[in-house]
Amino acid sequence: MSERPTALVTGASRGVGAAVARALAPTHDVILGGRDERALAALAADLPGARPWPVELTRVTAADVAGVERLDVLVHSAGMSRLGRIADQPADVWRQTMEVNVIAVAELTRLLLPALRRAGGHVVCVNSGSGQRANPHWASYAASKFALKAFADALRLEEPELRVTTVYPGRTATDMQREVRAYEGGAFEPEKYLEPETVARALLAAVTAGPDAHLTELTVRPRGGPVN
Repeated sequence: MSERPTALVTGASRGVGAAVARALAPTHDVILGGRDERALAALAADLPGARPWPVELTRVTAADVAGVERLDVLVHSAGMSRLGRIADQPADVWRQTMEVNVIAVAELTRLLLPALRRAGGHVVCVNSGSGQRANPHWASYAASKFALKAFADALRLEEPELRVTTVYPGRTATDMQREVRAYEGGAFEPEKYLEPETVARALLAAVTAGPDAHLTELTVRPRGGPVN
């Protein structure tokens, strides 16, 4: 059994989640959570000590995490967004967004709390600038991210032996951002956005801060790029 610390990263098949997994891999054995089994297997093959964990997070159970006895880092990077006017988004959109972005996070954390407590672990929630302010067409997504902030704040108070960090990235060059720009009718301009690796390095700074430090919130914005 490896003596290295263990990290579990959701949304690890692509984007920020994959970048976070790569950033943690030199020092941690990484459990790669996600739905794309082929992408997870390919990433695991590149990262010594990593293993894929194919999972549907909205249906996760205790059996899915039964083998995780000790967990040093839990990174919630999986998420979804469906943009639209409030007048045009039915309840199903709100339910699905909350299910993926908030409820799945809360349930996975609850199931892994014994393992996190054993390690005095660190929970990181990858939020969004939309978790700090709401804009037109972003209501359901922003509401879920405001709720994710509330979850992290409450967890930090309820579990004082854990560290809990919320990271608020600005626009990042990911597939999700391509979909956002398509909805907005604009060009995908990665040079104006954060790189996933940049977000991962910021997150790593929180995880590797000294034992006397607790970075509770980090806001990361593209330099010279869009604010929202």
